[in-house]
Amino acid sequence: MTAPASPWPCERAYASCELCPRRCHVARLGGAAGVCGMSAQLRVARAALHFWEEPPISGAAGSGAIFFSGCPLRCVFCQNHEISSEGFGAAVSTERLAEMMLELQGQGALNVNLVTPLHFAPHVRRAVELAHAAGLTLPVVCNTSGYERAEVVRALGEVVDVWLPDFKYADSGLASALSGAPDYPDVAAQALAAMVGSVRERGGRAVAPDGAMTRGVIVRHLVLPGHVQDSCAVLDRVWQIAGNQVDLSIMNQYTPNDVCRSAGGPLSHGVSEEEYEIVLCHADDLGFERLWWQEGGTVSESFVPRFDATGVAGPELRGPGPDKGV
Repeated sequence: MTAPASPWPCERAYASCELCPRRCHVARLGGAAGVCGMSAQLRVARAALHFWEEPPISGAAGSGAIFFSGCPLRCVFCQNHEISSEGFGAAVSTERLAEMMLELQGQGALNVNLVTPLHFAPHVRRAVELAHAAGLTLPVVCNTSGYERAEVVRALGEVVDVWLPDFKYADSGLASALSGAPDYPDVAAQALAAMVGSVRERGGRAVAPDGAMTRGVIVRHLVLPGHVQDSCAVLDRVWQIAGNQVDLSIMNQYTPNDVCRSAGGPLSHGVSEEEYEIVLCHADDLGFERLWWQEGGTVSESFVPRFDATGVAGPELRGPGPDKGV
């Protein structure tokens, strides 16, 4: 059994980086950090079962979540700032990443859930290819901020089964103020269209008898306090792009971090029940047939795992087609 040769040489992808919409052209291959905060050295912060995703992703067994260090966005309300902007994580090889996937499969994970991985897209594609060749049979989930180049999405289409993107903003001014990305709405729209197209080309949405999603797209939207109108506009745009080709997850779990609390204003507190209900009703009015929502208090940190390098250290994959990459 031989792993396929990678069609995406790391040397080309990281030499003058254009992997994310920032297109910073940083020579990550030489050790410099791009806008994402990462060089070409693959870094992972946690690899463990995760039970707080949507039911088709976590089920009862848990999702095999692998959290990557770095992020192209700089959201002021980020809950994962230890890994997104502060650089927490350990350096790993492509072979170690592939072995993590097999270890999670051995732990009974429902899927392999790659969280914010696409600034390492060439590594990720190669690791999935290696893991498949060594016996990985689980669906692969790509959990993303939605701020992705459509070209990169299409390049991962053969190895990603389930896309789990955010769609954060419809208004470019809000996207600029809160994430430093005024182009977010259009970029996320193009990325979502590419995800939907990729799933359609592979046969469309599919679920197992137990309800676990094996192929499809779940679009997430986090309702932000004081910005209900933008949330409704986001749902309008998702409906225009995909309609019921996607599942929709509307989240009320916004939790102000220390920066937002100290700044005051709408983002210093959680989402009200009234705000959340307005957005849910709008989704229903649009006609979304598969809608996920959250019950209970709107401010909770229980959804954020401990970033302590659980599951990161360990043996590398030993088997077909070793490829140390970069």
